[in-house]
Amino acid sequence: MINNGNINLIVPNILVVDDTPANLRLLSEILHNKGYRVREVLNGDMALKVADKEKPDLILLDIMMPDMDGFEVCRLLKENQNLNDVPIIFISALNNTNDIVKAFSVGAADYITKPFRAEEVRARVATHLKLYQQRIELQTQSIKLQNINAEKDKLFSIISHDLKGPFNGFLGLTNVLTEKLADLTQSEIQKIADCMHNSAFNLFRLIENLLEWSQSQRGLIKFDPVPIILIHFLAENMLQVLESAKNKAIEIEYEIPEDLEVFADSFMLASIIRNLASNAVKFTHSGGKVTISAWCEPDNSVKISIRDTGIGMSSNMVDDLFRLDVQTNRAGTQGEPSTGLGLILSKDFAEKHGGKLWVESEPDKGSVFHVALPGNKSESV
Repeated sequence: MINNGNINLIVPNILVVDDTPANLRLLSEILHNKGYRVREVLNGDMALKVADKEKPDLILLDIMMPDMDGFEVCRLLKENQNLNDVPIIFISALNNTNDIVKAFSVGAADYITKPFRAEEVRARVATHLKLYQQRIELQTQSIKLQNINAEKDKLFSIISHDLKGPFNGFLGLTNVLTEKLADLTQSEIQKIADCMHNSAFNLFRLIENLLEWSQSQRGLIKFDPVPIILIHFLAENMLQVLESAKNKAIEIEYEIPEDLEVFADSFMLASIIRNLASNAVKFTHSGGKVTISAWCEPDNSVKISIRDTGIGMSSNMVDDLFRLDVQTNRAGTQGEPSTGLGLILSKDFAEKHGGKLWVESEPDKGSVFHVALPGNKSESV
């Protein structure tokens, strides 16, 4: 179905297939008078091409046509994954039971015999369009329910496992301090304090991602893109990541032009950068390296790449990385917790900009996450 201009009105798109021009004109007139958009074709081969180019909402199909009859056209349409749900009404002069049964066996939704009456055509077309629209709505609702269940399962997983584990470790450190503080040396206390700080930081990041993701799913995050000088923005939003990198002796290198500008929402961009950079540090061994580079593409978009020398991922893990219904979380190289939620959130935020996020990775060779975002808006106009 198509939108009628700026009016929120759905106009059904009907394909009529008949090798007799007079029948085409009559059917087209009947349907046009009801406000439908009608496309007319004279043979089966053209019908398949036209339907494949723009999916119709309903097809009226003659049977007796040269080269390819209506039964064969219907069979081929039903084999096309993109078109097999489109209702097909046969309109034919053939009226014996065998032909009607054959029509339904190849996938027809209905059968009208010629000579047809305008009232009957309009009534049956309206009925099958309504049924088709209801089926689409049910499928949409089913997908929404599946996504809601996946989100719920992810939330429960984070609460029951990914948050519980780090909290237990944190509580264990506090117990050591409570019970053995008098017997600990200054260096031991400092070591425990450092571990507690790291645990608290990891817990904070998990909760921060959880809250941001929850707000994003409910549409509560305002989208307000502005011009941003990328190198300056990174300096302001990488402090926590730099601290984690320092603790693991990981070098972070920048390859970004001083004047490179991106047109983005500052809150969402900060979340993307923090999550991808933290992820790179988390899965890189001590003494490794993370490189953050960015450049302007010919289409004026800005590509940001965050490359690490970490543990990498298998192709199967890469395929499942952004799926809510698959558990891909694993601990970092020093046991840092990970839910995978930060990557899903980053992909969502990139797409809200009209951009995209993708990854290249090999086991034991590291990963590189790419983000494409709009560049300087004034230059693209």
